[in-house]
Amino acid sequence: MSGKSGELTNSRTESLQTFLTEVASRHPDRSQIVFVCIGTDRSTGDSFGPLVGSKLEERGWPHVFGTLKRPCDAERFAEALEQSAEHAVVIAVDACLGKPQSVGGYITAEGPLIPGQATGARLSAVGHYSIAGVVNASSHKPYMTLQTTSLYAVMQMAETVAELVDQAWKQVT
Repeated sequence: MSGKSGELTNSRTESLQTFLTEVASRHPDRSQIVFVCIGTDRSTGDSFGPLVGSKLEERGWPHVFGTLKRPCDAERFAEALEQSAEHAVVIAVDACLGKPQSVGGYITAEGPLIPGQATGARLSAVGHYSIAGVVNASSHKPYMTLQTTSLYAVMQMAETVAELVDQAWKQVT
């Protein structure tokens, strides 16, 4: 995957691009969008959310919860839910584990995601829309799998999400 505009279309990103374009067309006002980017900076696989959050913040998105500097981990999750409630549209972003052939792809949905399922955490569902980055294959030791996930791959995936978010909202404004 490339971080350059216009080079991001492939089978793993086409559905993400279509999804984001649809969300942007329904909700074109960037000030009404909040991103809740779930994860921690202490695990390579679980850093997907905070990496996306940091990249969105760098691109000028006004409402981002969960960055590398201030991750939206289990401890800060309730605070993020409370603060995001005042915004019209919440897009939740988190890492997930999946089938080997799905690694590097994205699972998008209209509706919330439930964070922490791979590690057994019990957190509330969040988001009007959700994006899960499949950072590695499911295993019988999900915590260890997230710890040993390629940082390079996760960083590339996060850059792709941030770039496609920007592209989607630029198309409608």
